[in-house]
Amino acid sequence: MSENKTPRVNTGKIVGQVDATQMPRYGGIATFAHLPQLSEVSDVDVAIVGVPFDTGVSYRPGARFGPNHVRESSRLLRPYNPAANVSPFATQQVVDAGDIAANPFDIEEAISSIHKSYDQLSERAKKIVTIGGDHTITLPILRSLKAKHGAISVVHFDAHLDTWDSYFGADYTHGTTFRRASEEGLLDPEGCMHIGIRGPLYAAKDLTDDKALGFQIFSSVEFQDLGVNAAIEKLKARVGKRPVYISIDIDVLDPAHAPGTGTPEAGGLTSRELLSVLRATAGMKVIGADIVEVAPAYDHAQITGIAASHVMYELISAFAAK
Repeated sequence: MSENKTPRVNTGKIVGQVDATQMPRYGGIATFAHLPQLSEVSDVDVAIVGVPFDTGVSYRPGARFGPNHVRESSRLLRPYNPAANVSPFATQQVVDAGDIAANPFDIEEAISSIHKSYDQLSERAKKIVTIGGDHTITLPILRSLKAKHGAISVVHFDAHLDTWDSYFGADYTHGTTFRRASEEGLLDPEGCMHIGIRGPLYAAKDLTDDKALGFQIFSSVEFQDLGVNAAIEKLKARVGKRPVYISIDIDVLDPAHAPGTGTPEAGGLTSRELLSVLRATAGMKVIGADIVEVAPAYDHAQITGIAASHVMYELISAFAAK
């Protein structure tokens, strides 16, 4: 039986997940959470799109296989989120929009094509959650959103700053994304922050440069000492009512919770801590989000893929919360 003929859980005009009593969760086409494809619906509230691109990595490659890995890891996601008390797939139309094709041999051409494709998808979907790919993909997304929303606050969950200037003379890599975004005027310098930063740097100047670009830091050590509630309070105080984009590098999690990534750093957040902070974004003016740097070649038993799929589930649930 084909996926399109498999009964779905529908609520009014909302087309939901494949009915797990009719098709086992381990069967059928692996769209995210067994949700409908873009071609199956007309109006779209939230689109999930993959960008299988990792030419911008500086250490271990493999994030180009991230989108399909996260989709495969999302099969067990169910329709009701008790922690948020919402049914995210029943109150908003969520679809899987497939993948954006990006040239794996030319980073600047890839950035341009991602920008164009994101613009096109934005004409159909009110919000987009993107699965990377490496963190290079966030720059063209921010370029697209800037045209609609003006300067954007970014809440960046990561072990790394990603505000370095260049690497081997290359201006566009996964470690330069937010410096380029700041230089291009895409960011609101009064509303950007990093959460989960840790690990060795090249020099103390990395931190002063980062601050000059408009970022505040809530480090992994602060997270340990002050806790989840302090992180949430600082996030809300920093962002306020601004349009905010949430960018999550899966290596913000400790390698125990996310081994499948290209640049792991010890001492990170737990998956429970990250999910708790994301639930607190309900009610904020979130205009889009991404989850990047999932590299399945290093992922035993889908540990990282499952974490990433639950991160996306909490983001989509936050969109649906009253």
